[in-house]
Amino acid sequence: MNDWPEGWSGDNRGDRYGRGSASAQPESARVMRQVRRGQPAPPYGNGVPQQQQASYVNGQGYGGGYDGQDGYDSGYNTGQVYGSPGGGGPGGPGDPGGGRGPRPAPNWRKRIKWTAIVVITGLVVTTVSTYFWADSKLNREVDLSKVIDRPEQGDGTNYLIVGSDSRAGLSSEQKKQLHTGSAEGKRTDSMMILHTGSNGDTLISLPRDSDVEIPTFVGSESGKTYKGTGRHVKLNAAYAEDGPELLVRTVEFNTGLRIDHYVEIGFAGFASIVDAVGGVEIDIDKGFKDKYSGADFQAGKQKLNGDQALAFVRTRHAFAASDLQRTKNQQKFLAALAHQVATPGTVLNPFKLYPTLGAGLDSLIVDKDMGLYDLGSMFFAMKGVNGGDGTSLNMPISGSTGGNLVWDKAKVKQLVQELNNDEKVTVSGN
Repeated sequence: MNDWPEGWSGDNRGDRYGRGSASAQPESARVMRQVRRGQPAPPYGNGVPQQQQASYVNGQGYGGGYDGQDGYDSGYNTGQVYGSPGGGGPGGPGDPGGGRGPRPAPNWRKRIKWTAIVVITGLVVTTVSTYFWADSKLNREVDLSKVIDRPEQGDGTNYLIVGSDSRAGLSSEQKKQLHTGSAEGKRTDSMMILHTGSNGDTLISLPRDSDVEIPTFVGSESGKTYKGTGRHVKLNAAYAEDGPELLVRTVEFNTGLRIDHYVEIGFAGFASIVDAVGGVEIDIDKGFKDKYSGADFQAGKQKLNGDQALAFVRTRHAFAASDLQRTKNQQKFLAALAHQVATPGTVLNPFKLYPTLGAGLDSLIVDKDMGLYDLGSMFFAMKGVNGGDGTSLNMPISGSTGGNLVWDKAKVKQLVQELNNDEKVTVSGN
């Protein structure tokens, strides 16, 4: 059945459209009956004139009834098909921007402002988070409020820094590697007083064999009061007898100097901190060996790892001055360690800073009033001593009795007076 109107058979459509036509004209250009406005459409049937074939003439539009000459305008020749007279549609000659207006110039002031806000906010958040993280890792185990009959508070701040021979957390292999032995309990391997003030910082080593009197004290665990009997012992025995609180009480009683903060570190923690900062460089004046500590050093500048550093600060059998020379080495190394920790290479490098903080804070035992600011002040003061901005000395010694080192009472009194008044220290030690 043929659905085409009469006179519109497939044969009348010619070869230009459909049936594999090779004509470039689109299918939409197929001949359609045009109706002039205001005139009725001619009826279908025989005798209806065929519409003129549309053709594109010289790029100007469609001719033969499509260019407006016969009363019909398709709109293609004016560009109004896009809704903008004169070809002003998107992409046309009237729209060089391709349908978009010109891109506004970037507001650099606004960009810089918001970048600065983001960076500053990130730094503040990171700093605050790091502070609370580090503060939470401090082991505040020492209660100085249990210490009785304390001296008057002087000017400046006094830290009692203790290196204990605690082997807690060390495996048998580590004890062998670090040459610590396997003694039970804890003793003090080194003790120092660090005074910070406005007239320079002072680091004073207290030989562990110092002869001291155990005063009346309150037991840190029992709460009982133990009356003093005039008993004299080596200073490190006070720590072994009742821990940090009795050690502080004994130091204060025998010196008259009030201790504001207490800091303690064990063998494992000390070695971990040194390794975390990538080792510590130190200049050794004279080489020495010690089978007890495992020390084996040549003279000259060298970088010590954790194991070597621990051997260096523990050695005493290799020296004629024994404990007095050891305390000097301890001062020297701790000041160098503090200098290394406080360098920009550690502080500004998160890959060093966080491991160092983690290793150090995990292994430190401090008093209940110690804060991160106090701890930072202590390290920077030790760095200053190493840099020549402060003074380091041993507690002045006048002799010995029964293997105990006796302090020079006159010099100790002058030293304590200068520290309490925050004056420049003029006393020399051994």
